[in-house]
Amino acid sequence: MAERKQMNVILIRHTGFPEETVSLGAKLCYSKANIEDLKAKISEKDQSAFIQRLMNMGHESVLEHATFTFGIEGVSRALLAQITRHRVGVAFSVQSQRYVSYENGFGYIIPPSIEALGEQAVEEYHAQMNQIEEWYRSWQERLGKQGEKSNEDARFVLPNACETRMLVTMNVRELRHFFSLRMCSRAQWEIRALAERMHELCLQVSPELFRDAGPACLRGKCPEGEKSCGMQMIKREEREKLLARLNEENQNAE
Repeated sequence: MAERKQMNVILIRHTGFPEETVSLGAKLCYSKANIEDLKAKISEKDQSAFIQRLMNMGHESVLEHATFTFGIEGVSRALLAQITRHRVGVAFSVQSQRYVSYENGFGYIIPPSIEALGEQAVEEYHAQMNQIEEWYRSWQERLGKQGEKSNEDARFVLPNACETRMLVTMNVRELRHFFSLRMCSRAQWEIRALAERMHELCLQVSPELFRDAGPACLRGKCPEGEKSCGMQMIKREEREKLLARLNEENQNAE
């Protein structure tokens, strides 16, 4: 039977000491010192102030030296169509519907707007997903009897709601760009939720690189013009609360 899924995001790997790596890239551009000496000097002291100066100067190319890799599951194929538009400095590995057979049913995502309509609407949605699963299995069986790759064409009846999972690697420069677009209130709800979770995971690793990352209204004027959500102050207050919470958690962990 088709099964409802919940989003799950895990930070799999990241560049070790990302702030030092970014600082090394920046200081190398302007220093006569050799790399070993620069590396030693950078590791001796906190790079927070220097990172902040880089951000203020817009010297973002050095951010490409640090990468973060995420394991993502419980998201829809509709989200996949959006996130794969981000191609610069990004790598994707996605579960294949051609080679993975949903023999025990496929997972699916239910939009909050449908849940808001009440229990009857949700049950109708579940029933539709189960009907699609029946169609999918029927095509698998019929195409399989012809000796063809049954998943390859049976998948055409699967919905955008169908769950997928992926491994995504982004460098810090692209992550900040991704967050600026996808954490905006005008972004689609699912990819906004994903971006917010990814950002929180990044912030825990490298506060200085991601402290001001997010919608443009955190750093200045909203670029949406007349389409602005008008929530600039709320967004800034939410960010301050998030930073305060993470700081408290770090202190308690120590």
